[in-house]
Amino acid sequence: MIVMKFGGTSVEDAVAIRRLVSIVRRQSHRQPVVVVSAMGKTTNGLLECGRMAAAGDIQSAQNRLDEIAAHHFKTVDQLARPEEIESLREALGKRFIAIRATLEEIDKNGQVTPRLSDAISANGELLSSLVVAAAFRADGMNGVWVDVRPMMRTNDDFTRAAVQFDIANPKLKEGFTAALAGGGAPVTQGFIGSTSDGVTTTIGRGGSDYSASIIGAAIDAEEIQIWTDVDGIMTTDPRIAPDAAKVKTISFAEASELAYFGAKVLHPSTLLPAMAKDIPARVCNSRRPEADGTAIVRHAPPSRALGKAIAFKRGITVINVASARMLMAHGFLSRLFAVFDKHETSIDMLATSEVSVSMTLDDTRHLDAIVADLQSLGEVSVERDQALICLVGENLKFTPGVAARIFSSIEQINVSMISHGASAINVSFIVDGAAVENAVRALHREFFSELDEETFEAPALAQAVG
Repeated sequence: MIVMKFGGTSVEDAVAIRRLVSIVRRQSHRQPVVVVSAMGKTTNGLLECGRMAAAGDIQSAQNRLDEIAAHHFKTVDQLARPEEIESLREALGKRFIAIRATLEEIDKNGQVTPRLSDAISANGELLSSLVVAAAFRADGMNGVWVDVRPMMRTNDDFTRAAVQFDIANPKLKEGFTAALAGGGAPVTQGFIGSTSDGVTTTIGRGGSDYSASIIGAAIDAEEIQIWTDVDGIMTTDPRIAPDAAKVKTISFAEASELAYFGAKVLHPSTLLPAMAKDIPARVCNSRRPEADGTAIVRHAPPSRALGKAIAFKRGITVINVASARMLMAHGFLSRLFAVFDKHETSIDMLATSEVSVSMTLDDTRHLDAIVADLQSLGEVSVERDQALICLVGENLKFTPGVAARIFSSIEQINVSMISHGASAINVSFIVDGAAVENAVRALHREFFSELDEETFEAPALAQAVG
C-alpha cells in the first residue's frame, strides 16, 4: 500500500485531474490511497465568503460561492461518466446548500467563529474528493469516495485541531483496508477531521500533507508520496534564487527542519508520523511525473555538500525581555516560559545573556496578552516584520569555518539573533524582513554555486516551478 497526496494545483481543473488519474493508474498495482486538497484556491475562496458574510455583505458572499460552485460543476461535466453527472451534481449541490446555511449563520452572528470557519473551509476537500473519485471511475478504475472525518478523530480546537491518535489510528487502518478490498481505489480528504461529537474540524492550513502522513503511518504504507507543482525539495525558493537546484535525497531530520523553518513544499508536521514508522516519503511534480522527485529517508547517503537547503520565514516577531533579576538567579526562565504556555504560543528561536532574553514568534494572535504578562518580569520590547533564515545540512555542526562563511557572505546585512549549536543540522539567524531576499541570495551563492552531483540536480535539469 502507498499513500499519494495531491495538492491544490494538482486538482485545480479537469486537465490537472486527468494528469492525476494517469499518475495513479501507473501505480495502481501498489494499492494507492489517494488524499486530495481542495481544488486550486477553493479554500481561500470559501474563507473569503465567510469574511464577506461576517461583514454583513451576504449577497457578495453568495455570489462568490456561486463562482466556486460553477467551477466544480463544470469540472464534473468534463470528467464524469455521463450516467453519473446528474447524481454528482446533486451531491455537490447538497454541499453548497450546507455552505450557504453556514454563511447565513455567520451573517446572523456577525463573526466567523473558529467552529464556523472549519465548517466552511472543510468543504473544499469534500468537494474535490467527490470529483476525483468520479474521474477514476470514468477512467475505468474503482474510485471509492471515503469520508475521512469519522476516522480522523481530533479534539475541538477548531482551525488547528490535534489528532487523537489512539482513536484515529485503528479507525483509519480499518476504514482504508476495507476501501482497498476488492481492488478499490479510495479517494479521501486531507486537512479535515471531526470531534467525538461528529463536529467537523480542520488540522491547520497545509494540513493535507500531515493527513497523508497520518494515514500512511496508520495503514503501514510502504511509501508516502506528496505530489505538488515543483520537482522536489529545492536548495531554496527558486523565485528568489533562480539557480536553485533539486535535492535528490534528504534525511527526515533535514526535511523536518526545512519545513518547520519555512520551506513551502511540506507542512511542518508532515513527517512526524512517517518518521515514527520509518516510512520513506517522496516529493514529486504532478506536471512532470517522469522526474524522480526528492526522496526523504531516515538516513540520507553521505554527501560532500555542507548544506542541503536554505529555508526562511517572513513576518517574524522578536520579543526582548531585559531584567537585572536574571543575574545569578534561578527560576527566571521557567516563569518566562510559563507565560507562553499560558497563551499556548510556541517559540521558534531563543537567545539569552546574563540579563536579557530574546525570543522569536510567528504566531502573534496572543501577542498583546503575552507582552502584558512579561512586563511583570522585566522591560519588554517588540520588533516586528523580521525574517528567520535557516541553513540546513547534516555536515554543518562539525565542519570548521561554517559560521565564518555564513556571516561573511552577508556582511552588509545586519543580523540581530543567531542560533548555532542547539541543533546539529541547522544554523539560524534573524534579519530585517526587507533584507531577507538579499540575504538568501548571498547565502545561496556561497554554499550552492558548486554542486555535488550525487546530492543535487542542477536547475537546467530540474526545471523547477516556483
